[in-house]
Amino acid sequence: MLCGLAWVAGMAHAAPDMPVPATLVGAWTLERVDNVYPDGRRVELYGPHPQGLWIIDAQGHYMMQMVRAQRSGFAAGDKSKGTPEEYRAASLDSNAHFGRVSADGSVMHTHIEQASFPNWNGKDGSAPYTLKGDELSYVVAKPSSGAAEGAHGEVVWRRLP
Repeated sequence: MLCGLAWVAGMAHAAPDMPVPATLVGAWTLERVDNVYPDGRRVELYGPHPQGLWIIDAQGHYMMQMVRAQRSGFAAGDKSKGTPEEYRAASLDSNAHFGRVSADGSVMHTHIEQASFPNWNGKDGSAPYTLKGDELSYVVAKPSSGAAEGAHGEVVWRRLP
């Protein structure tokens, strides 16, 4: 579910019909989404203060959205009349998907039903995750951007009260 998320696309096949741990159920707010390159360079995929919401229900259904905090509107005020630059920015500055999530031990599994990045539609994936208090983090082996240059994604969420 999950980097610029979706974090699962392009990973090993998942088993989203397993139970979702109660510790994952709830609402999460996005803290950080970084691409990390082989040379150690770190790029904040949605800027220094990304915004996002990830909601997971007790049956394992989820919805996730990530956006750059500061985004420009379309000059025409009409989504169907954007410039190539506006469409590019809208695509790169946001990510949304929904599907199913489950976990066994420290590995999270997802099935993305639909995503704003259509290459992820219908994809399964798995990723190790860490839950420390109210902070949930995971690594995306093949993020939606930067993967061709060998980047991996690092995503951090904080549980909402």
